[in-house]
Formats: sequence, structure tokens, C-alpha cells
Amino acid sequence: MKTQFTTAPTLDDIEEIARTAFEALPDAFRMLTTGIVFRVDDFPDQDTVREMGLQSPFDLMGLYSGVPVGEKDAGAAPVVDMIFLYRRPLLDYWCETEEDLTDLVRHVLVHEIGHHFGLSDDDMERLEASAGD
Repeated sequence: MKTQFTTAPTLDDIEEIARTAFEALPDAFRMLTTGIVFRVDDFPDQDTVREMGLQSPFDLMGLYSGVPVGEKDAGAAPVVDMIFLYRRPLLDYWCETEEDLTDLVRHVLVHEIGHHFGLSDDDMERLEASAGD
């Protein structure tokens, strides 16, 4: 479903797009993400900007925070897995590229879920490239 906006989408709008995109994922895939908390903020916090060495908070559209599935230790204290989507960088990219916002949010969401599974950015680029073949 393509979404049309005449004003800048709100945090709630981005959350709804992400929720719809997540619910459209295959059941088996979604079952492996049980317990992940999804959050939409305007920007990453200053600690994240600093820790990641970002030149600008606009440089990050999404972030996975937690312990990837293959690295979880049964004896360790539980860690809340979170996926952040950042509205303002998403909107900036959307305006610059004219990519469909729904597709963009879905792409970033799936990318961050990939990090939950322990995939690196390079791994995901290879997977996307091979899917286009």
C-alpha cells in the first residue's frame, strides 16, 4: 500500500507505517522477532550520535540496539532488543530521493531486524544484491 501525505508525517504516522510493514512480513520471520520493542523518535539521542561518530543526526535512519540472536547468553541478564526508526532523517531522505515512504520505512525496518539476526551491513548488501539477480 502506497501512502500519500500532503504534510510531513508525524511520529505516529511513521509508527503506523512501520507496524503495517512489520505485520506484512512472513509469520515465520515475525515469530523470530518476538520481544523486540519498536520505537520512533525524531532523531537519535546525542549519546548515539557521538558513539557512532555521526557527522549529523540526519545520518541515521534506524538503529538496532540489543544482543543479536546468535550472541545471546542464557546466563546473562536479559537485554531489551529495540529497533529505533528516526523520523526526521527518514523524511529528509524521502524528500531528497522521492522514494515511496512506505517502501523506505519497510527497508529500514527490515535492515534493523537483520542486525537483530546478527547480519552486518555488508551481509545485507550482498543479500539484497543477490535478490535482485
